[in-house]
Amino acid sequence: MKITSPLISKARFRCTVRLLLLLLLCVGYSRGMPHVLRFGGIFESIESGPSGAEELAFKFALNTINRNRTLLPNTTLTYDIQRINIYDSFEASRKACDQLSLGVAAIFGPSHSSSANAVQSICNALGVPHIQTKWKHQVSDNRDSFYVSLYPDFSSLSRAILDLVHFFKWKTVTVVYDDSTGLIRLQELIKAPSRYNIRLKIRQLPVDTKDAKPLLKEMKRGKEFHVIFDCGHEMAAGILKQALAMGMMTEYYHYIFTTLDLFALDVEAYRYSGVNMTGFRILNTENSQVASIIEKWSMERLQAPPKPDSGLLDGFMTTDAALMYDAVHVVAVAVQQSQQITVSSLQCNRHKPWRFGNRFMALIKEAHWDGLTGRITFNRTNGLRTDFDLDVISLKEDGLEKIGTWDPPSGLNMTDHQKGKTSNVTDSLANRSLVVSTILVEPYVMFKKSDKPLYGNDRFEGYCIDLLRELASILGFTYELRLVEDGRYGAQDETTGQWNGMVKELIDHKADLAVAPLAITYVREKVIDFSKPFMTLGISILYRKPNGTNPGVFSFLNPLSPDIWMYILLAYLGVSCVLFVIARFSPYEWYNPHPCNPDSDVVENNFTLLNSFWFGVGALMQQGSELMPKALSTRIVGGIWWFFTLIIISSYTANLAAFLTVERMESPIDSADDLAKQTRIEYGVVEEGSTMTFFKVGHIRHGALLSIYQSIHLSASPSSNHSMYLSIYCTRIHQSVDQIIQCCTTKGHMVRE
Repeated sequence: MKITSPLISKARFRCTVRLLLLLLLCVGYSRGMPHVLRFGGIFESIESGPSGAEELAFKFALNTINRNRTLLPNTTLTYDIQRINIYDSFEASRKACDQLSLGVAAIFGPSHSSSANAVQSICNALGVPHIQTKWKHQVSDNRDSFYVSLYPDFSSLSRAILDLVHFFKWKTVTVVYDDSTGLIRLQELIKAPSRYNIRLKIRQLPVDTKDAKPLLKEMKRGKEFHVIFDCGHEMAAGILKQALAMGMMTEYYHYIFTTLDLFALDVEAYRYSGVNMTGFRILNTENSQVASIIEKWSMERLQAPPKPDSGLLDGFMTTDAALMYDAVHVVAVAVQQSQQITVSSLQCNRHKPWRFGNRFMALIKEAHWDGLTGRITFNRTNGLRTDFDLDVISLKEDGLEKIGTWDPPSGLNMTDHQKGKTSNVTDSLANRSLVVSTILVEPYVMFKKSDKPLYGNDRFEGYCIDLLRELASILGFTYELRLVEDGRYGAQDETTGQWNGMVKELIDHKADLAVAPLAITYVREKVIDFSKPFMTLGISILYRKPNGTNPGVFSFLNPLSPDIWMYILLAYLGVSCVLFVIARFSPYEWYNPHPCNPDSDVVENNFTLLNSFWFGVGALMQQGSELMPKALSTRIVGGIWWFFTLIIISSYTANLAAFLTVERMESPIDSADDLAKQTRIEYGVVEEGSTMTFFKVGHIRHGALLSIYQSIHLSASPSSNHSMYLSIYCTRIHQSVDQIIQCCTTKGHMVRE
């Protein structure tokens, strides 16, 4: 018989209760937070090829969570990775069913649209979250589905690109897309022509080859300088290399890339090319914690075996990898917030969904995480990521730099530094080589006369050449002078709207600069920019100086017109007759010819008819005569005649001196009306010059200009029968000067250019 003490029984009872309470606590905690949780990953790769960036980021994220133990301190995350061939949706479905049978809390991937849709349909049927990190076209409504995507909504990205187009004030845009889904992604931009004043041209990259040179050649021939490329980073790297080889990486071109991996491309070869390259970046590299994670990623990648050249900088974390890293963490946050979750084996042929699926999916859509790609939130209805921040990056001499930000609520916000930044012309032209177009016009640009053969820029001299040489010395650039091919300044064709001459070469970027006496006009300023003018002038008439002629016998009559001479003769005759008559009537003009005989009845009058004429001639010749009027009346007549002859002789003398030294035009032209009304002087302009354009469009303001232009236009027509307008169009100014010199004096040329 065994005797048991009551104290011993009480002690045993207390120990038993404590053990039971500890056991219940452990069981409850294990039910609320599983010790091991499996994630599934399906990734596309080439057979026997290396792991892709998404697969590596998937492993990197899981290992980071397991090492840190801050997010899930008592849970270990494991993974099951399955690889499939690209575009193989059947294999993707089979691998997804294999993972579901093992028991996974979520499936990540695959990335291709057809395979992703197949996996998504299985996950929807069995209630398992499906996590995507790449854009895919939604063939059906995602409402209440088990699908979330960390890739930014492309309708928002399309609006961001459209905002950039508006900011740069592009009026013509070429969109180049890689595959047919590009047209779906860029819907907002494609609709722009119907709502904004934008001309859009759409082109597709070659499908079966990476050779984009034929397409780039068409774009170069079509003068398409504003281009948006919708393609992956590998294709973008190839396009940049081919564009550089074709001379399309200059300051005249501006490229926008939709890939979010533009920041990771190797752009060392393009930094000093002057090309404008803009893109977006979602990776938040300015955050110190993000930079630390990226640095760890880079260290691991640099230690791995080298991969085939993809155009990316070694060790850089791509956007796909960053999104996969964030996707794993978002699901881990949902696991942390779940109080009770168990993973069970699911069979695709039984259609029995996971009983924790709806609640776990809701936790994922409600999760918030500040990851490598910024803040992550989902639309609870369709699972899309619509709230995100993008950095706007642009290529500078120091590499790709941030110039602004974009987010869906606020839109585009370019930094104040970029808005107020003005380019330094001295720095931008230093060490540059420019192609300069010019035209032969004395004394601005001429061929240099030399007994030795001259080449290159040494062939030319003149004011414009000296000006260009000084500018090159000050700004530090070199140049190559080229004469304009068609020898014209530049005018716009009314029918086609195309330009010619130096203006066309500037528009086509065959020349970087034009140095010539090129007139600044309104229509030219619409298409090209002008510097400050080095000369201000108007339209002048250039005509041949009349040949000097030997004076004739009656050249002394030339200073006065025939009418004046006739009036002088009539005045002379009239005054002589009046003097004769008055002298006859006046008793004071009669005198005694014999003063010694005062009683003589014989009296005489000096102003006979002949003497009266002689008196007028003597006064006109300023020689005088012995005839002196005695009566008041005759003296008045004589004084008037003397005053008249004084004025006439003085005017004659002055005109004679001027006539002998200066030859005057017979029909001077003082205005456009004078030129339009006369028919004796032929006139012309430089073909396709600014003066011709002035008369062509100036009739809107002045009717006489229309008459002048019609006369010039008729003379230029081969079928013209107007004999008064012959060979008036000239293609160059020096041709017109030679033509006028060889012609008669009745040909004029209106000169400005």
